[in-house]
Amino acid sequence: MKKLSDKVTFKHGAVINNRMVQPPMLTNSGLNGMVSEDTISYWKARANSAGLVISEYNYVSPAGGPALTWADNRTQLAVYDDKFLPGLTKMAKTMKSGGNKALLQIAHTGREANYRAHLGLPVYAPDSANYPFLPYGVQAFTTEQVEQVVKDFGAATKRAIEAGFNGVEIHGANHYLIQQFFSRFSNHRQDKWGDYEAFPLAVAKEVFEVVRKYAPQDFIIGYRISPEEINPDSVGYTWHESTKLIDNLTNNFDFDYIHLSLPDYKAKPDDSAKTFAELFRPVIGKDTKLIIVGDVMSQKTAEDALNYTDLVAAGRAQIIDANFAAKVVAGEGDKVITELSNEEEKEQALTPGLREVMDKQTKRPNLNFAKMLRGLDYSKAIKVK
Repeated sequence: MKKLSDKVTFKHGAVINNRMVQPPMLTNSGLNGMVSEDTISYWKARANSAGLVISEYNYVSPAGGPALTWADNRTQLAVYDDKFLPGLTKMAKTMKSGGNKALLQIAHTGREANYRAHLGLPVYAPDSANYPFLPYGVQAFTTEQVEQVVKDFGAATKRAIEAGFNGVEIHGANHYLIQQFFSRFSNHRQDKWGDYEAFPLAVAKEVFEVVRKYAPQDFIIGYRISPEEINPDSVGYTWHESTKLIDNLTNNFDFDYIHLSLPDYKAKPDDSAKTFAELFRPVIGKDTKLIIVGDVMSQKTAEDALNYTDLVAAGRAQIIDANFAAKVVAGEGDKVITELSNEEEKEQALTPGLREVMDKQTKRPNLNFAKMLRGLDYSKAIKVK
């Protein structure tokens, strides 16, 4: 019977100390893409938590971000140039200092690179468009630009290796570029990149080639996906298409894990009685691990989630209590912090950027942080990656 405290061995030999994962979450701490001391403090506080810790999304191309930033001097982190290596090396060392395995999530935000628009720079996507939900227009990539972005994912992977990370997670979820190419809502191209699976497969191929050439044998490679893209007035894809994509990816490439981005770990599609986790499990293969995330906020929910998956990710809970995962693994769920004073927010090493966005979202600076999380759409405040 699975337990949260079980050691887990990935197919290429990497071993983690428990089944808990800290999922990628924007720290809002970058300085023009650079790792800051706030970034390091955040990870130092979480260095003895989950067995697997995954960084926030790092953009792989100059035009690949920043996205979802709230201040000129606090941006998403970047990995598109060697100048970011010193900071990323320090971050990797800090994330691993408690004996965890540390992964770098690599991404291109595509149309969501809203800070570029704020600066008057062009924003790119599979197609030129004026989306009603964006206050700016986006330009279509040329075929050559798409091919360069694929190479950028490979270059980012090499930097992750050089920085000392134990692996990378390819970000194919949450409406960023890989998902934009996979979606029939946003991809109407007439070249080879109009094939919805072409871009995800090309990125995976590039990443695996770099890993085979430069990484140690036990380097971890994961892929994150949103199981469906269903909006009130459009459908990008459903679980029927996304399970086929994952089947194709895992048959062609030796992924260590697949990570489902969910609002609730027990979430189900409208046309099935099974959870997304249950629907994806058969297509990823027995040796590939499954990670699910979504509303894991207590010892009870963390243990229950194990009925559906190999590894359990906790996001919000890990923001409120930097040692949430360590406590539930030890069976000390009764010690988990659920209410934070202003002083405790500092003790939990919430970055100034995180605290600032909460104040802006609620427009009530003195609102208790934990209470605010329960009453606010969390995805709008701190984007869960």
